[in-house]
Amino acid sequence: MSGIADDPDRAPARSHLYAMGLSDDDMRRPVIGIASTWTGTMPCNLTHRELAGHVAEGVRRAGGTPMEFNTIAVSDNLTMGTPGMRASLVSREVIADSVELMGRAHQFDGIVAIVGCDKTVPAAIMALARLDIPAVVLYSGSMMPGRWRGRDVTIQDMWESLGERAVGRMDQADVDDLARHACPGAGTCAAQYTANTMGSVADFIGLAPFGAGDIPAVAEEKNAAAERVGEIAMRAVREGVRPSDLLTADALHNAIVAVAAMGGSTNAVLHLLAIAREAGLDLRIDEIGALCRQVSIVAGLKPSGPHTAADLWRAGGTSLVAKRLLEAGLLREDVTLVDGRTYRQVADDAVETEGQQVVTSVAEPVKPAGALAVLRGSLAPDGCVLKLGGRPDFRREGPARVYDSEEDCFAAIQSGEISPGDVVVVRYEGPAGGPGMREMLSITGALVGQGLGDSVALVTDGRFSGVSHGLVIGHVAPEAYRGGPIALVENGDRVAVDTAANTLDLLVDDDVLDARRAAWKRPDRPVERGVLAKYVATVGSASDGAVTV
Repeated sequence: MSGIADDPDRAPARSHLYAMGLSDDDMRRPVIGIASTWTGTMPCNLTHRELAGHVAEGVRRAGGTPMEFNTIAVSDNLTMGTPGMRASLVSREVIADSVELMGRAHQFDGIVAIVGCDKTVPAAIMALARLDIPAVVLYSGSMMPGRWRGRDVTIQDMWESLGERAVGRMDQADVDDLARHACPGAGTCAAQYTANTMGSVADFIGLAPFGAGDIPAVAEEKNAAAERVGEIAMRAVREGVRPSDLLTADALHNAIVAVAAMGGSTNAVLHLLAIAREAGLDLRIDEIGALCRQVSIVAGLKPSGPHTAADLWRAGGTSLVAKRLLEAGLLREDVTLVDGRTYRQVADDAVETEGQQVVTSVAEPVKPAGALAVLRGSLAPDGCVLKLGGRPDFRREGPARVYDSEEDCFAAIQSGEISPGDVVVVRYEGPAGGPGMREMLSITGALVGQGLGDSVALVTDGRFSGVSHGLVIGHVAPEAYRGGPIALVENGDRVAVDTAANTLDLLVDDDVLDARRAAWKRPDRPVERGVLAKYVATVGSASDGAVTV
């Protein structure tokens, strides 16, 4: 856009820029688009308008002209357990498309994407890969943990309180009191749930400067970090550093290692596959699973550890995690980072707080086993994702309890229908069948709250919130709506999970399954028009990232 000031044929365009108070000199400077995912519908992205102003100040100070614009964001927590959650994963595609469209339409010289709640991070990275203009990501940061009855609490405690209420360990007054304390202010959910997982991915993939995203949303230091991001964007423009220089196979490797080492969300598998596709890189779900198996958990963050995101920030942040992984030889160093540093420099710059207990080492990990595993088998021929959470390998076999929606399953759990040893199967919640591949946090929270998190396995073609933990297996592909074997499971069928063999199997004879398949009919889903209908028509398999084509 910077050539607009001197092109005689662009005089009509200049007239609109004059109307906004821009001068000819402003138009001659590099123009940096600032994509904010601000919304007043949730605390996660509530600071983005203010942060955009600070990014703009950094751009101006470095000699550029900022132009702010906005896109949507969907609150996973507000929509959880409701039909509104169907919009969540769909929003990733809409956000990516809208940022891409603004970049193409206005021909910015560079772009800064301010991101927060879950889908905004991968969506922004996907858009930046498409545009391939100099770009920086600023993760707006987590909220601080709440305090309730002498302990730190997060949104995880809220969802699990519903299960505790169902078995009489809490009453409604307790739940309501906890609700008033769990989320004390602006920011994303306060531990290594999906938003913070993807914020870490942005660091390790090279598009966000290490350290900026660690700073909590309400911390005073965040504004200065935002200004620095504006300056980094200008540096990227001047040096011609593009996302294609950053989004390499080695960078993806490092991001996967970080997800595993920090006990990250299963959603990262979907999003990394989608990012790889936009970057033109060949990444397969089994590669993610194999790499996650090689990396121990070194950051003791909720839900697989006791600490919050604010604890990680105080301990030394993602830079300290990078230092530990580099010391163990797990990171590939031949990558470019957007702020010009190398991984070695990031490690050297890391400041570890004396006595911190959040980040350990690969030699003495928080948990020796991996965070995630990818399974295949007769129930998931195209793969599925297990939140291993650092558990040792196990084999579990039990009778299926089958539900065709999240709501039906939640009601069954709350009414006491589920017993230890059951394998709960929730289907028709996949990308097309949901539609939108809802997160099953209401179910996992209820199971854990009732004390069933380690004795009941949950298998679904839907997905999970980063808050979820327990024996949870999601992203089963092919999904039920498209005739996957999960559509053929009946109550009482034996289902076996074997993590050592990386298998998920339906223990039913082939001739029985053949008869069921012949009788199966796809259920009628009342999605006739609008964005969900478009999504159903174009979305692919979860094993490929649930991207639209």
